[in-house]
Amino acid sequence: MRILFIEDDAPIADFVCRGLREAGLDIESTADGAEGLRWAMTDAYDLLILDIMLPGLDGYEICRALRLRRKSMPILMLTARDAIEDRVKGLNVGADDYLPKPFDFSELLARVRALLRRDKLNKGGLIRISDLEIDTFKRRVTRANQEITLTPREFSLLEALARSEGQVLTREMITERVWRNDMSYSNTVDVHIGMLRKKIDADHEIKLVHTVHRLGYMLRDPDKAEEV
Repeated sequence: MRILFIEDDAPIADFVCRGLREAGLDIESTADGAEGLRWAMTDAYDLLILDIMLPGLDGYEICRALRLRRKSMPILMLTARDAIEDRVKGLNVGADDYLPKPFDFSELLARVRALLRRDKLNKGGLIRISDLEIDTFKRRVTRANQEITLTPREFSLLEALARSEGQVLTREMITERVWRNDMSYSNTVDVHIGMLRKKIDADHEIKLVHTVHRLGYMLRDPDKAEEV
């Protein structure tokens, strides 16, 4: 597994790189945003750890540029800014997870491993979350072995949530990245989330579709989910 780390704080960069290498991961780092973007565009990485405040290009610009060019590697943002607005902005430009500084290395390592594991699983055709199974090749959904019939838009929404299991998708991300801005009304996302809940969760004690206050929506198994 190859990881790219873009961070201009040398002590943090050294600390993280040393720790991840000791954990058996291959990591390269750069302190310059523009150089980091070039590396991410021209080489194959399994994960990007990205600081927001960088010389040259900031983390938001790098993340947005990679997603516009269809680079799908998981992106973990590190930042000293932990306001809700900053987290929403990071998620909207395409980050998969967000860890505020200062952080404990064990939490960073857990998030890195979770993102790598999720990305590996999601590259296959079958996604499992609790007793929910999504066959992305056959476009077939079951929960507790009972088949669920979804519209094409509902399936696209569920697949996007499942591929980002445990992570927030904002309304803007769903509008722009899942449905390509093909929206008739401003509340279309909320309406489809409500319909999805009725089909996925209504008859089950364990709820998988969750609203994250002021951020958006996520699909997660409560038994193993981390707090956002």
